[in-house]
Amino acid sequence: MDRHKYVKVAYHGFRELTKEEKVGTYGNTLIRDAFDEPDYALIDTLFSLAEAYLFSQLVDFMDKNPGRVPARVDYARMYKDVRSAVDMCHRDGTLKQMVAKDPKKYINEDKSIVPLLKMLRDSRRATFLVTNSLWDYTNIVMNFLCESRTLDGCNFDWLQYFDVVITGSAKPGFFHEESNANLFEVEPESGKLINTDNGTPMAQVGNTSPSITLKKQNERCRVFQGGTVRHLHKLLSIGSSSQVLYVGDHIYGDILRSKKVLGWRTMLVVPELEAEVKLLWELRDSRKALQLMRSDRDHIEDQIHRLRWSLDFEDLKADQKQEKSALVEDLEFQRDQVRIKHQQAQRECHQKFHKVWGQLMKTGYQNSRFAHQVERFACLYTSQVSNLSLYSPNKYYRPGEDFMPHEFNILPM
Repeated sequence: MDRHKYVKVAYHGFRELTKEEKVGTYGNTLIRDAFDEPDYALIDTLFSLAEAYLFSQLVDFMDKNPGRVPARVDYARMYKDVRSAVDMCHRDGTLKQMVAKDPKKYINEDKSIVPLLKMLRDSRRATFLVTNSLWDYTNIVMNFLCESRTLDGCNFDWLQYFDVVITGSAKPGFFHEESNANLFEVEPESGKLINTDNGTPMAQVGNTSPSITLKKQNERCRVFQGGTVRHLHKLLSIGSSSQVLYVGDHIYGDILRSKKVLGWRTMLVVPELEAEVKLLWELRDSRKALQLMRSDRDHIEDQIHRLRWSLDFEDLKADQKQEKSALVEDLEFQRDQVRIKHQQAQRECHQKFHKVWGQLMKTGYQNSRFAHQVERFACLYTSQVSNLSLYSPNKYYRPGEDFMPHEFNILPM
């Protein structure tokens, strides 16, 4: 969809819908479709991409093999079954067990993460990790990312880079202060949960003096499970929401809620951005040609509009009418030729970014719906969090609705 929520590219299975099919499917009602759940499923994470592709395969199979799928099963039922299967993989641990066995196969290594965390610690900034994963899986992934693994397996060295770690946070519900989720402390060695009073250790029966140990430099931090953003603010002594820069990779679960509900400063991680920026530079001449074609098309449209207005409202002689009518006909032919050429060139350009969906931040020549949300809710966006250690975020361009900030520096000249 583009930023105005008009559907520009759509597929049924692996078959692209024609313009007429798109209009018939998405634009044939008096009340505009909101494109929200439960009528639509939002594909906005890498997890969602996998199940969306599986669903597309099943739709394609169903269409090409009539009778192979039970008659009572429609597309909606099929999608619900896919969703249930994916949820089951998460719940029974199948998915995470596979990743835990061979993290290198499934997780991209980034050697810049530890230097970034050390830089933040040295600058006396407080750092926190909030994840929906439970402690056992979180420890395995963070050991891999922070290169903390030893011959004996995982250790807890990576905890020295954080002030607070909260696992099992149940985002985006975590961001709502009115939530009543309890906060438990996690004992790293055993994974045992310990009751707390808003993060303060509670005395166990037979022990009336709970101890609070303050974290020192290079010491490992405390680990919790559950809770809400209210607990996080208290644990870190956050006075104002604007003091927090929250980095996440989920436009809805991370960025939108933390920005709208809390007023945190936000950074969205968009992994595809690195390749997209590279292509924008490589295709700068093609993009310039596209802009010129679009300008020619608009210029011809303006001429046609003025001539038609003249034919409809001005008192013209017969020969003048005939001359202008012939000119309109000629310009309409030119317009159609330019439009076909422009559309084909634009399609070819988009397919170089992604052969099916095209450029991530663009739909045609308009910003995509995703790009619109990024501009609204992400104070910053980048391809990987470690870029914070390489570039200053002090310069933030807002060049207008037709360009995203990352395009501003590589406009065709």
